[in-house]
Amino acid sequence: MELQIEDSILVKNYIDGDEKALEILINRHNQRITSFIYSKVLDRDITEDIFQDTFIKVIKTLKKGRYSEEGKFLPWVMRIAHNLIIDHFRKNKRMPKFEGSDDFNIFSVIKDDKLNAEKQLIKDQIENDLTLLIEELPEDQKEVLMMRIYKDMSFKEISENTGVSINTALGRMRYALINLRKIVERNNIVLTN
Repeated sequence: MELQIEDSILVKNYIDGDEKALEILINRHNQRITSFIYSKVLDRDITEDIFQDTFIKVIKTLKKGRYSEEGKFLPWVMRIAHNLIIDHFRKNKRMPKFEGSDDFNIFSVIKDDKLNAEKQLIKDQIENDLTLLIEELPEDQKEVLMMRIYKDMSFKEISENTGVSINTALGRMRYALINLRKIVERNNIVLTN
């Protein structure tokens, strides 16, 4: 059985010139980081680009000796990825929006404060739960919700894409939120962390 070398030791080894150490780190966390990026951008190619950019930044920071041992490696990389995702949305002027009451603002992009691994796990779980909940919505409501939240489309664009009036699109969004809230309550899901 292969002994798992701690991330911090691999980071140190890489800084000391062991290129293989970085490869082990990337392979170890590839799945988590890729899933995280994909959950935000919902596009394989963009995910791949942001993943590459994340590790270019990781390498530059490590090579310059600017990595501090205060945080754990994975949350640090996740924060870099998260910042690059925000940059991507800013560049494309398509920040994920959520119009709704504050108490139900579950789609807000995660804050930049230090995520510890446990918080990140809870957050990932909430996002997975949410995706499953959205699946329970009627098709027409789900369609509007996905277009509005994940594709950041205006109600005018939604109306043109679905062939319904703007009022119908607005109504479907409202019902989708009401139904989501009911599903959340029915399942006793806590959407805060």
